[in-house]
Amino acid sequence: MTDTPGKQDFLDALAVRKEWVREYLERDRRKVLFVPEDIHDGVFSYLRASGKVLRPCVLYFSCGAVGGREQAATPAAVAVELFHTWTIVHDDIMDRDALRRGTPTVHEEFRRRALAGGVFDDREAAHYGLSIGIMTGEVQHGWATALLTELYDADADNGEVVVELIRYLETEVLLTLVGGQALDIQYAKAPMDSLDEASVIDMFWRKTGMLYAYAGAAGAMIGLNTPDRNHPMVRAISSFTGQCGVAFQLQDDILGLTADEATLGKPVCSDLREGKRTLLLVYTYQKASAAERRFLLDVVGKPEATDGQIAEVRDLILAHGGLDHARTLMERRVTDAIRNLDAIPDSSYKGYLVNWAEYLIGRTF
Repeated sequence: MTDTPGKQDFLDALAVRKEWVREYLERDRRKVLFVPEDIHDGVFSYLRASGKVLRPCVLYFSCGAVGGREQAATPAAVAVELFHTWTIVHDDIMDRDALRRGTPTVHEEFRRRALAGGVFDDREAAHYGLSIGIMTGEVQHGWATALLTELYDADADNGEVVVELIRYLETEVLLTLVGGQALDIQYAKAPMDSLDEASVIDMFWRKTGMLYAYAGAAGAMIGLNTPDRNHPMVRAISSFTGQCGVAFQLQDDILGLTADEATLGKPVCSDLREGKRTLLLVYTYQKASAAERRFLLDVVGKPEATDGQIAEVRDLILAHGGLDHARTLMERRVTDAIRNLDAIPDSSYKGYLVNWAEYLIGRTF
């Protein structure tokens, strides 16, 4: 394989493509339709925060890796970012999270604005915030689909590619992702002994891996100008990005237990209070003694749990090797995923894909 670019070269490449996404969003003519002001501000809230833009970047790299012209893929790259953004706006509502990237979540921001306006009482303000969050996600979802139509180029005769990308996103990707989110909610109330590692990994694939798989496939399909998702290079890149997406979710769970709170942008160990069935927790429960299992059941998923109790749960995860086990699984998954790139010709873009995979599991927020 071609030597991977240096770390700074890779970070510079991310920054350049993040700017492509930002510029395209800011000049989109549809922004004038985002009224009233609260809808406009809600739609752009997370988009203007300092997100990592990892999905658009891997779509660009995938396009380049198969010999395509990267910037021709910009509508799809921006669409993937918008699609991801509406899912996290709604995810924050379902998880009742008040913070995202260190700032108020959309529904929390507009709850506060409603209260500050002096017209709504506490209950009405909370409902207003939720309503703006729901509508914000709806606008972002629709905008994402509309952007995919801007890929069409009569000279390139790529109509079949555009239609397939929309169909794929709005059926298989959407349904897989929604199914994963539903499982995540259900698992939080499921008996701990009814879950195993395979069920958690499957949920991770649905919630996170599938959209990463789509980003890789979309980039390769655009670069090759083919609607065939079974093309060997499309399949290879999609498998690579999808498996890395699962590793991304494993790293998210690790950071949720170990990261600095200011860097993470939300309370550390909040997943334990919410009862999230992370792989770390499921693994620890399987290794725990009967007394430890009773303690875990008494504490996990209880918002009123004390900081001391949450710290004890964290210590149990560490003591039973849950953290090390998750890291091993994550690193092994990325190593296996990279093997898919053997089907891709050597190039700097192929190197960027490897950089990207390593970045996913090395990040600190």
